[in-house]
Amino acid sequence: MSIQIGQAAPDFTLFDSDKNPVKLSEQKGNNVLLLFFPQAFTSVCTKELCAVRDNIALYNNANAKVFGISVDSVFTLAKFKEEQQFNFPLLSDFNKEVSGSFETIYKDWILNMKGVSKRSAFVIDKKGNIQYAEVLESAGDVPDFEKINAVLNNL
Repeated sequence: MSIQIGQAAPDFTLFDSDKNPVKLSEQKGNNVLLLFFPQAFTSVCTKELCAVRDNIALYNNANAKVFGISVDSVFTLAKFKEEQQFNFPLLSDFNKEVSGSFETIYKDWILNMKGVSKRSAFVIDKKGNIQYAEVLESAGDVPDFEKINAVLNNL
Protein backbone atom coordinates (compact mmCIF):
# COMPACT_ATOMS: atom_id res chain seq x y z
CA MET A 1 0.00 0.00 0.00
CA SER A 2 1.41 3.38 -0.92
CA ILE A 3 1.50 6.38 1.36
CA GLN A 4 -1.70 8.40 0.99
CA ILE A 5 -2.49 11.99 1.92
CA GLY A 6 -4.59 12.02 5.09
CA GLN A 7 -3.40 8.68 6.44
CA ALA A 8 -1.59 8.39 9.74
CA ALA A 9 2.16 8.53 9.25
CA PRO A 10 3.93 5.26 10.04
CA ASP A 11 5.41 5.63 13.51
CA PHE A 12 9.09 5.03 14.06
CA THR A 13 11.94 5.51 16.48
CA LEU A 14 15.35 6.36 15.04
CA PHE A 15 18.57 7.59 16.61
CA ASP A 16 19.78 11.09 15.83
CA SER A 17 23.40 12.05 15.23
CA ASP A 18 23.79 12.65 18.99
CA LYS A 19 22.65 9.04 19.63
CA ASN A 20 19.31 10.11 21.11
CA PRO A 21 16.14 8.22 20.17
CA VAL A 22 13.54 10.25 18.26
CA LYS A 23 10.01 8.87 18.06
CA LEU A 24 7.71 10.33 15.43
CA SER A 25 4.55 9.89 17.52
CA GLU A 26 6.13 12.04 20.25
CA GLN A 27 6.20 14.97 17.79
CA LYS A 28 2.39 15.31 17.82
CA GLY A 29 1.39 18.89 18.45
CA ASN A 30 4.00 20.05 15.93
CA ASN A 31 4.01 19.89 12.18
CA VAL A 32 6.84 17.71 10.91
CA LEU A 33 8.87 17.78 7.71
CA LEU A 34 10.68 14.52 7.00
CA LEU A 35 13.38 14.77 4.35
CA PHE A 36 14.77 11.42 3.27
CA PHE A 37 18.05 11.75 1.38
CA PRO A 38 20.33 9.16 -0.25
CA GLN A 39 23.71 9.79 1.37
CA ALA A 40 25.59 12.28 3.47
CA PHE A 41 28.37 14.30 1.85
CA THR A 42 27.00 13.97 -1.68
CA SER A 43 26.55 17.19 -3.64
CA VAL A 44 22.76 17.27 -4.10
CA CYS A 45 22.07 16.11 -0.54
CA THR A 46 24.39 18.76 0.84
CA LYS A 47 22.81 21.47 -1.33
CA GLU A 48 19.26 20.42 -0.35
CA LEU A 49 19.91 20.26 3.38
CA CYS A 50 21.96 23.48 3.40
CA ALA A 51 19.01 25.26 1.78
CA VAL A 52 16.78 24.00 4.58
CA ARG A 53 19.38 25.09 7.16
CA ASP A 54 19.55 28.56 5.62
CA ASN A 55 15.75 28.88 5.60
CA ILE A 56 15.00 27.26 8.97
CA ALA A 57 12.96 30.32 10.02
CA LEU A 58 10.30 29.32 7.46
CA TYR A 59 9.85 26.00 9.24
CA ASN A 60 10.06 27.46 12.72
CA ASN A 61 7.35 29.98 11.77
CA ALA A 62 5.16 27.11 10.56
CA ASN A 63 5.61 25.34 13.93
CA ALA A 64 7.37 22.55 12.01
CA LYS A 65 10.15 20.29 13.16
CA VAL A 66 12.52 19.25 10.39
CA PHE A 67 14.25 15.87 10.36
CA GLY A 68 16.71 14.65 7.74
CA ILE A 69 16.76 10.85 7.36
CA SER A 70 19.24 8.61 5.57
CA VAL A 71 20.59 5.08 5.86
CA ASP A 72 23.97 6.47 6.91
CA SER A 73 25.22 5.57 10.39
CA VAL A 74 24.79 7.96 13.32
CA PHE A 75 28.55 8.50 13.22
CA THR A 76 28.55 9.56 9.56
CA LEU A 77 25.54 11.81 10.16
CA ALA A 78 27.22 13.42 13.17
CA LYS A 79 30.23 14.41 11.06
CA PHE A 80 27.98 15.62 8.21
CA LYS A 81 25.89 17.71 10.62
CA GLU A 82 28.98 19.17 12.27
CA GLU A 83 30.70 20.07 8.99
CA GLN A 84 27.58 21.65 7.48
CA GLN A 85 26.33 23.18 10.76
CA PHE A 86 22.82 21.84 10.27
CA ASN A 87 20.32 23.32 12.73
CA PHE A 88 17.93 20.36 12.66
CA PRO A 89 18.35 16.69 13.58
CA LEU A 90 19.65 14.03 11.21
CA LEU A 91 18.26 10.56 11.87
CA SER A 92 19.89 7.26 10.99
CA ASP A 93 17.71 4.66 9.29
CA PHE A 94 20.68 2.31 9.12
CA ASN A 95 18.41 -0.75 9.19
CA LYS A 96 16.29 0.70 6.35
CA GLU A 97 13.01 -0.06 8.11
CA VAL A 98 11.62 3.49 8.09
CA SER A 99 12.58 4.12 4.48
CA GLY A 100 10.76 0.89 3.69
CA SER A 101 7.63 1.83 5.65
CA PHE A 102 7.49 5.19 3.83
CA GLU A 103 8.11 3.36 0.52
CA THR A 104 11.09 5.52 -0.27
CA ILE A 105 13.96 3.14 -0.84
CA TYR A 106 15.97 2.12 -3.88
CA LYS A 107 16.36 -1.62 -4.33
CA ASP A 108 19.39 -0.87 -6.49
CA TRP A 109 21.22 2.44 -6.62
CA ILE A 110 24.53 3.61 -8.05
CA LEU A 111 27.72 1.58 -7.66
CA ASN A 112 25.68 -1.55 -6.82
CA MET A 113 24.47 -0.04 -3.54
CA LYS A 114 21.22 -1.55 -2.33
CA GLY A 115 18.68 -0.13 0.09
CA VAL A 116 19.50 3.58 -0.11
CA SER A 117 16.76 6.11 0.73
CA LYS A 118 15.19 7.90 -2.21
CA ARG A 119 15.14 11.67 -1.96
CA SER A 120 11.67 12.44 -0.68
CA ALA A 121 9.67 14.77 1.51
CA PHE A 122 6.70 14.20 3.80
CA VAL A 123 4.75 16.84 5.70
CA ILE A 124 2.96 15.48 8.75
CA ASP A 125 0.41 17.60 10.57
CA LYS A 126 0.06 18.13 14.32
CA LYS A 127 -2.24 15.10 14.59
CA GLY A 128 0.28 12.79 12.91
CA ASN A 129 -1.39 12.60 9.49
CA ILE A 130 0.44 12.93 6.18
CA GLN A 131 -0.47 16.13 4.35
CA TYR A 132 2.20 16.06 1.62
CA ALA A 133 4.20 13.24 0.07
CA GLU A 134 6.80 13.50 -2.67
CA VAL A 135 9.09 10.59 -3.59
CA LEU A 136 11.63 11.31 -6.30
CA GLU A 137 13.02 8.58 -8.52
CA SER A 138 16.04 10.65 -9.59
CA ALA A 139 18.52 11.39 -6.81
CA GLY A 140 19.54 14.49 -8.75
CA ASP A 141 16.14 16.11 -8.22
CA VAL A 142 15.10 17.95 -5.07
CA PRO A 143 11.66 18.19 -3.49
CA ASP A 144 9.34 21.05 -4.43
CA PHE A 145 9.96 23.31 -1.45
CA GLU A 146 7.43 25.89 -2.68
CA LYS A 147 4.68 23.28 -2.40
CA ILE A 148 6.05 22.03 0.92
CA ASN A 149 6.07 25.54 2.36
CA ALA A 150 2.55 26.23 1.04
CA VAL A 151 1.26 23.07 2.73
CA LEU A 152 3.00 23.95 6.00
CA ASN A 153 1.67 27.52 5.93
CA ASN A 154 -1.90 26.19 5.50
CA LEU A 155 -1.74 23.83 8.48
